Amino acid sequence: MFDESLLEDPDALARADRQGLLREVAAAGARVRTALRLAEEAGVTGLRPDGRPRAVLVAGSGTEAAAVADLLAALGAGGCPVELLHPAGPTPQQSRWSLPGWSGPLDLLLLLSRDGTEQGLNDLVEQAYRRGCTAVAVTPAKTPLAEAVEQVRGMALPFAAPNGLNGTNGIGLTAEAPAADPGAFWALLTPLLALGDRLGLLSAPADALQGVADTLDDVAARCGPAIATYTNPAKTLAAELDGSLPLLWSQGRIAAAGARRFATVLATRVGRPALTAELPAALIAHGPLQAGSQALASDPEDFFRDRVEDEQAMRLRIVLFQEAPDQPGSAAPAAREQAYAHDTPLSEISAAAGTPLTTAAELLALTDFAAAYLAVASTERP
Repeated sequence: MFDESLLEDPDALARADRQGLLREVAAAGARVRTALRLAEEAGVTGLRPDGRPRAVLVAGSGTEAAAVADLLAALGAGGCPVELLHPAGPTPQQSRWSLPGWSGPLDLLLLLSRDGTEQGLNDLVEQAYRRGCTAVAVTPAKTPLAEAVEQVRGMALPFAAPNGLNGTNGIGLTAEAPAADPGAFWALLTPLLALGDRLGLLSAPADALQGVADTLDDVAARCGPAIATYTNPAKTLAAELDGSLPLLWSQGRIAAAGARRFATVLATRVGRPALTAELPAALIAHGPLQAGSQALASDPEDFFRDRVEDEQAMRLRIVLFQEAPDQPGSAAPAAREQAYAHDTPLSEISAAAGTPLTTAAELLALTDFAAAYLAVASTERP
């Protein structure tokens, strides 16, 4: 059950936010700055690569690896293939990764770990060494993964822990880090953006990454708990998504990556499902679902049912992700028309004009806040 009244009471929100989700989401800008500083101290800005890799392979535990790989591919605009390596194993703790058969000395392996103790990732470093792949890890210092990468002459970039907790106790961050860490995504992504800039995979110089941090701070100022719902886009979106199945439609590479990450965040932090699709294919893919939902709502027998004890029917809501307001050739007008035709409520998210990096930061930060409000104001959550 979603208690919308909490959204108008910052003190009640703070009491309900036992995991500190809103605080950690608001600190994303500071997390980017810390991660960038640690990456520079580790020597990223001093790299003099011979050329960019043939392909980038991404592996990591948790849900962040998929989102990082997705956004790296989107920001690279197809200039270099980015492939996520999917783990196999009976449990997440026993996951094992394998390099594709074609991988070799021309390829780059990126390893992501908030803990740095996964044996499967250590084994993957050994595979990369045998194949001649260059390995780079974002992980806490002095952990088994960091040491394994350094032993094969790779690069270990420090993971910027929450609240500045960059000590490791020799076994990662499990002794001090909070159970929920919404800022981990930015702590893992930022060093790789700096690395990608040096390798020519994408454009992310230091001043641009500082701009990402500023954008995250700006969104935090506009979407914070003290800002009323009617002027707070994140609170508004959270209230609109209550009790609905979101259809996340996107226009553009970065918007699509943002929509897929929002679906993952809704599932893991709020325990709510969402469906994603890119325009214009979304109009066909989700059209029958809209039609079926509309038919159930307009069933003539519905008039005679006792609604007091009847379970609430599934409600759809379209969330339209755009990298900028309508551009020539945009499918957004068709999306609005189909939503109106099927009587499906629609919410829209777009970023102010800016660079691809700041566009990604604005879309991701706004949806992070919306998911945090849904989680904090819901009595049923994971």
